[in-house]
Order: sequence, then C-alpha cells, then structure tokens
Amino acid sequence: MATNSTPTKPIPPTPAAPPRGIKLSSQRIAILISVLVALIIAIYLGISPYLEFRQRVLALALTFSSCFLLVYFSYEALIFREINNIYAGLEKFKRKEFKQMSTKFLFRPDPLQRIKDEIYLLAERNQKEIEELKRLQAMRREFLADVSHELKTPIFAAQGFIHTLLDGAMDDERVRDKFLMKAAKSLDGLDTLVQDLITISQLEKGVMQMKKSKFDLNELGREVLEQLEGKAQARNITIHLLNASEEVFRVIGDRGRIKQVLVNLIDNAIKYGSENGNIWLSFQDGKKKTLVTVQDDGPGIPKEHHNRIFERFYRIDKSRTRDVSGGGSGLGLAISKHIVEAHKSTIAVFSEVGQGTTLRFKLTRVKD
Repeated sequence: MATNSTPTKPIPPTPAAPPRGIKLSSQRIAILISVLVALIIAIYLGISPYLEFRQRVLALALTFSSCFLLVYFSYEALIFREINNIYAGLEKFKRKEFKQMSTKFLFRPDPLQRIKDEIYLLAERNQKEIEELKRLQAMRREFLADVSHELKTPIFAAQGFIHTLLDGAMDDERVRDKFLMKAAKSLDGLDTLVQDLITISQLEKGVMQMKKSKFDLNELGREVLEQLEGKAQARNITIHLLNASEEVFRVIGDRGRIKQVLVNLIDNAIKYGSENGNIWLSFQDGKKKTLVTVQDDGPGIPKEHHNRIFERFYRIDKSRTRDVSGGGSGLGLAISKHIVEAHKSTIAVFSEVGQGTTLRFKLTRVKD
C-alpha cells in the first residue's frame, strides 16, 4: 500500500565553530619566556665543563640565538599582536560594527590592552560627535532652505504688486488701492516672520525672560476666542469655551506669552481643521497645576508626525504650500513649545487620523 509522504528538506549541517587560539596574558608570556631562557642557560652551564673551547663558543652562540629568538617572539606576541588587534578594531569602527567589539574599559595591568580600550572609547566618542555634527548640519541646511523660501514668498508678492503699479496701474485709483493693500499685507506677513524668527532665537538661547504674574486663565481664554472668532467664522468653525464665565482659574505665568500659545494652538486648529467643525478650549484645576486643553474634530495627525509638528517650518504634507496670505509664519507651534517649556511644562499631543487632535499643557496654580 503506497502512502503519500511529503519530502523533508534536508537540514544543513551546523558549521563547526572556528578554533579559538589560546589567549596568553603578558604576565604568562613573560613567565614562560623567563623559564625557557633559564632552562637554556642551565643546559649551557651544565654541559659547558665537558666541552672544548670551540664547542663552548658554539654552544654559547646557540644559547644567545635561542634567547634572542625567544625575546623576539615575545615582542611579536605582546606588542605586534595587540597593535594588529587595534588596527582591526579601528577598521570595525569605520564600518560601525560596534557590537563585534569589546569597548568596555577595564583597568588591566596590561598597558597595551589599556591603550587599546582607551582608543576604542575615544573613537566611539568621536564617531558619535561626527554623527551629531552631521545631524546638526542637515538641520541647518533644512532650516536655511525653509527660511529662504518663507522670506522669498512675501518679498516676491510685494515686489510683484509694486512693479505692477509702477508699470502703469497707478492711474487707476481702484487698482492702485487694491494692489497697495496686497503689498502691505505681504510685507506685514514678512514682518511677522522676522519677528517670530527673532523670538524663537531668543527662546532657544534662553535670553528671553518670562514676566510671570498671577492671572485668570478663563478671562484670558475669552480674550483669545474674541480675537480669533472672525477667522473661525470664515471657515464655518465654532470655538467653544467649555468653562462657565464665572469660573476662575488663577495661575502663575507670563500672561502675554501664554496668550500667544493659546492663539497659536487655536489658530493652527482653525487653519488645518475641517470646515464646519468645532474647537474646544477648557481648563481644569489639579492639586498643584491647572490643565489647559485645546481640542478639535479635524482630520487628525498621523502618529509618526507627533514628535515633529513643533519643529520650525515643519509640514505634515510636504507637497502643500503654505498659505502666506493668512499671515502664518510656520513658527507658531515651535514658539509655543519653547514658551511652555519655559513655564516648566510640555505640550502633549493626542491625535489619530480621522478623530481630531488634542493638545494639553499645565501651568502652576496660585495657592489659595
């Protein structure tokens, strides 16, 4: 009776591990060489009384040659072998094969081993510094490219409107006023960008001091909503302040800078949120901190972008050009991040695609 059998794949033989050489420390090699030299000298002294003069000279020459070869091979084993190991280790550093090396520094009596370990540590530190410099260089190039693009857009816009007027449109009062208004708007956007660049530079250097005082967050929230109400209505977006008007949330901070943070967060939600959508601003007291929450029902942010949305000029959609007519500089979230960090807090991001975005940070409460 025939049976159906599935052919089994032959298992390849496990390769034998390469033989490992006997590792001798410098002390063991020195002891071994001393014993061999002493043995050779003892043999010479033992047989020399029974030899003739010429035979003694020959035996002495053999003894000298043997000792010379032993000392030479000891240098070969102790020094040249370690130097070759150092070169092999440096080659692995070039290939970034750190896991194949022993970079742990041990205080060994072997000076060559200690030198090798120190070289490994120095090379590893240098490699990390080089990689950090490359990262900073890439960030610098990206920043300069972004700044040049952001500066070029309003400059070219204003330049185009002014040249159009100079080419003959000045005679038409309606066209003249319209183009002058557009040129002024472009230059206002340029001024906002320059001021934001100065602000973020001062914040990153730590030279801008926060003028902290006690104020009511709920009152500040109403001011922000009144300021952005018209911009939200232009996109049919409704901004809700969830706390009742009589509630008071007393905190310590720079009122002007915290207002700038709220304006930036809500303005960003207006620009990138869904039309006919909603934005909610709320405050909640804790034991020592007051939680500030800005939430929207917009398209949401993919998780891979959560840690990057506070970078300067960062855009989730790279193909999307910035709407400079709206006056945005692309630095609002970056500035907000630094202001909140100056208040010993961080902005937390909670967002999923299609489920909106929630941004939260905390401020120190005023003690009752």
